[in-house]
Amino acid sequence: MNSKLNLPADRVAYARELAERITAPVQDFIDGHSSVTVERATLRLAGADGASPDGVPVANLVVDRIRAADPAALEDGATVRYVNALLKSGGDVRALNDRIAAGFDVTSLPLGDRAAIEAKADEIVAGTLARIKGNREFREGKLEQWKGRNNSPLLYLIVATGNIYEDVKQAAAAAEQGADVIAVIRTTAQSLLDYVPYGATTEGFGGTYATQENFRIMRAALDEVAEKQRRYIRLTNYASGLCMPEIAAMGAVERLDMMLNDSMYGILFRDINMYRTFVDQMFSRMLNSYAGVIINTGEDNYLTTSDAYEKAYTVLASQLLNERFGFRAGMPSNLLGLGHAFEMDPTLKNGFMYELAEAQMAREIFPDCPLKYMPPTKHMSGDIFKGTEMNTLFNFVSKATNQGIHLLGMLTEAIHTPFMMDRYLAVENARYVMNYVDGFYDDVEFKKDGIVVSRAHQVLRETIEFLEHVEKTGMFDAIEQGLFAEMKRPKDGGKGFEGLVKKGPAYYNPFEKALKRELGIVR
Repeated sequence: MNSKLNLPADRVAYARELAERITAPVQDFIDGHSSVTVERATLRLAGADGASPDGVPVANLVVDRIRAADPAALEDGATVRYVNALLKSGGDVRALNDRIAAGFDVTSLPLGDRAAIEAKADEIVAGTLARIKGNREFREGKLEQWKGRNNSPLLYLIVATGNIYEDVKQAAAAAEQGADVIAVIRTTAQSLLDYVPYGATTEGFGGTYATQENFRIMRAALDEVAEKQRRYIRLTNYASGLCMPEIAAMGAVERLDMMLNDSMYGILFRDINMYRTFVDQMFSRMLNSYAGVIINTGEDNYLTTSDAYEKAYTVLASQLLNERFGFRAGMPSNLLGLGHAFEMDPTLKNGFMYELAEAQMAREIFPDCPLKYMPPTKHMSGDIFKGTEMNTLFNFVSKATNQGIHLLGMLTEAIHTPFMMDRYLAVENARYVMNYVDGFYDDVEFKKDGIVVSRAHQVLRETIEFLEHVEKTGMFDAIEQGLFAEMKRPKDGGKGFEGLVKKGPAYYNPFEKALKRELGIVR
C-alpha cells in the first residue's frame, strides 16, 4: 500500500516490536493456565449438551462436580472424566448428557485406560473439527458464488428486541434493506453470567440471550434471506465475558461469521479478572481462527471514558497489542477486525480532519485487516438533525479511508433501541454517501505538512511513548494502574478470578492440542 501519510516504516515496525515484547510475558502466563469456561467449551465441543431441570448446563454440571470431588482435579482437564464416562456408559453422548442432567456424577467412575480415553477423544475432535471446517467451506463457497454483491465497507446493523423470534423479523428486514452484517446484541449483563443459558429465549433486557439454539434460529433465518437476495449475510454475536470460549465454540458449530472478541473490553468495562479473561481469549481466538470467524475488538469503547483527541494513542496501542495476541492464537490478518471509532467532540475545530487522519492511519498500519469502524455515540444528544450530520461525516470518513466493517449510526440510538425505520434510514444515508464518494480513497492525497498528516504522525509518536511505558510497567500492572481507558482494575480482583485453573503435569485438552496443530502454533 502506498502511504498517503508518509508514516515512517521503521517507527511502525518498532511499535510492533514493543507490542511483541509486551504480550510475551502475558502469553507465558496464558500457556500455563486454563479456566472453568475453557474446560466447559471443550466439553461442549466434545458433545456435552443440554441442561438440568433447574436450567444448569451439562457442561457446568461436569466441571462443578469435578471441582467438588477434588479442587485440584480440574488441573488435569475436564475432558478426561467426560470421555471416560462416555466409554463406560456405552458411548451414547445423548444418553450420557441426560444422565448428567439428572444428577449423575462423572467422577464416581474410576478412570479407565488412558490410551483408550485419548483415542476416543481424538475421534470426537476429528468429528467436531470436520463440522466446523464444513461451515467455513460453506461460507467461503457462498461468498465466492455471490462475489461483489455485498457493500464495501460491509454495512453492519444491530437487532436487540430480547425475543429471538422478534429478532429474526427485524434481522430479515434489515438484511432486505441492505445490511451485510447482522449483530444480535446480548441481553444486558450476560457477559457476567458464568454459564450459557440453554435453548431458545424470548425475554431479554436490552438484547437477546446468546444461546446455541438462538444462534441456530438466526443463522437459518439469515440464510433464507441470503438465498433470496443472492448475497451472503453475515451473523455476529459476542464471544466476550465470562463465557468467551463457550460462545466461540457455539458460534463455530452454528456458523457465525463474526464475533466481538476482546479481553480488554471485559477487563476494563465489565470488571472481569484480567488473568482469567486473557486465558479465555486465547482459546476462543484459536476456535475463531479455525472457524474462519472475523473477530471484532473493542478499542472504540476506550473513547467512551477517555477523550478521543487526547487519548487517541491508547486506541492504536491496543490495536497493536490485539494484533499480536491474535497472531499468537494463529489468526491471520484478514480475520482481525480491529476496532476504532468516530468519537471526537463535534465542537472541536478541525475535528473532522483528525478523524480522517486516525482512520487513514489505522488503514495504513493494518492494511490487511477488515477494520471495524464504530459510529459516533458519546456525543449523540437526541437531536436527530445533528445526529444525521454526524453520521453522514462518519459515513464519508469510512468510505474515504477504505474501512472494512462499518457499524451504522442511527438517529435515535441515544434515545431507545432503534426501530426498523431507523435502520432503513441509516442504510440509505450510508449508501448515498458511499456511492457519492466512491473513488475518493484512490484519488486523494494529503498535504505533506498539513493537519491530517501531522495528526497521524503525532498519534504514532504518542503511541510509541505509551507502549514503551507499558513495556517497562508490564501489561498486568499497566491495567491495574488505569493506563487504558482510565479504568483501574486490580490484578487479583474482578469477576471470575476463582475460575482460573493452573494446568497440572497431566493436563489434557484434546481440542487445544488439535487447534494448535491445525493453526501451526508452536511454543
